[in-house]
Amino acid sequence: MLCAHLLKLTKRALNRRYGPLPLRFILIELLSKESFVTNSMWRFIRPDAVKVWQDPQTLQRLPRYRAIIDQERIAKFLLAKQVAYDGELSKATEELWKDHSSMSIQFREFVHAVDCGDAEPAPVDCLEPSFLDLKVELAHRILENCHFCERKCGADRTHEEKGWCKLGPDSRVSSAFLHTGEEAPLVPSGTIFFSSCCFGCVFCQNEDISTNPNAGRPVSPEDLAKIAGSLGEDGALNINYVGGDPIPNTHTILSSMKYQQFNITQLWNSNLYCSEETMLLLTDIFDVWLPDFKYGNDACAQRLSGVQNYFEVVSRNHLMAYEAGEVIIRHLVLPNHVECCTVPILEWVAGNMPNCMVNIMGQYRPEHRVLKERERFSDIARMVHREEMNAALAKAEELGICWRPVS
Repeated sequence: MLCAHLLKLTKRALNRRYGPLPLRFILIELLSKESFVTNSMWRFIRPDAVKVWQDPQTLQRLPRYRAIIDQERIAKFLLAKQVAYDGELSKATEELWKDHSSMSIQFREFVHAVDCGDAEPAPVDCLEPSFLDLKVELAHRILENCHFCERKCGADRTHEEKGWCKLGPDSRVSSAFLHTGEEAPLVPSGTIFFSSCCFGCVFCQNEDISTNPNAGRPVSPEDLAKIAGSLGEDGALNINYVGGDPIPNTHTILSSMKYQQFNITQLWNSNLYCSEETMLLLTDIFDVWLPDFKYGNDACAQRLSGVQNYFEVVSRNHLMAYEAGEVIIRHLVLPNHVECCTVPILEWVAGNMPNCMVNIMGQYRPEHRVLKERERFSDIARMVHREEMNAALAKAEELGICWRPVS
């Protein structure tokens, strides 16, 4: 959308300034090429985003994602619209979950069969309520007693009751654009930034949207689908739901997929502090996962992000994502936290998710509350030292973790 707007302004300016000159036509022709404005420009900015696909490790760990890019596989959300749900969406919630459980097994078998060429996807979506419709209904049931995140505050957001995230029934989008700063296999990524978050990180680098539930503009599922469609048209390889955090917006995101038509990877970019019910709704639908794994113990998580039972919850959710899709974990190395957080996380990942990729990030900087309360958070009131990063990368290498293509 931004590229189209800039193109219009550029054409108008050229018309006014140059008139019918040959240069005018050359420039307009050049700028009119989407491949110049979007699909090619990122190759100059991020040449590693092209080179990364020459790495066998990337292809080994992200095969279905690559196949969707090449239009050799179908994104799972599109397949979910082709599987009919023969029950009544007005059933009791407990009954809907039972139906969801059995349909989830059938759906994964269907996806596998389609991928293997043993089943043909339907040319059009089913007319009956679909598996996706069932998920949307369950998401709206959760909204009535909100437990999208593991805080499980129980707010009835359908009646404007607000819990920890301070959101009502509406989702708000702060910005959406083609992102060239994500991990190399994801570039260019169609990022959609949601307002608010279910974490309270004292070092948050996006505090302007994560701590402000009124940031951005409200979006309906149809609005969100249009945003995703525009990003796809502009050359995005994936639709990247981020924030803040997408977790409180699960109902809007799933509902938007009823209106999305592009065969494009759906990517969940999150702190992954979801409830198990939320994960069950997401794992059938999302092709690629980009979760944070911040802390190697509960004490650090409680002190720095205000969440309880962190390691058990997030490790459970990482495993659920890993069993259902392809995963690139993000781990932000914190100063003075290599031994207590980085090492335990890398050891757990090596033992439980050997085929995932890990972005070991060294761009931490003191932000948000850390800047205002340096004495209280003195352990993280500085940048990460090179020695700490070297220790983290050496540990990953020792454990055989695939980190180079995405770090």
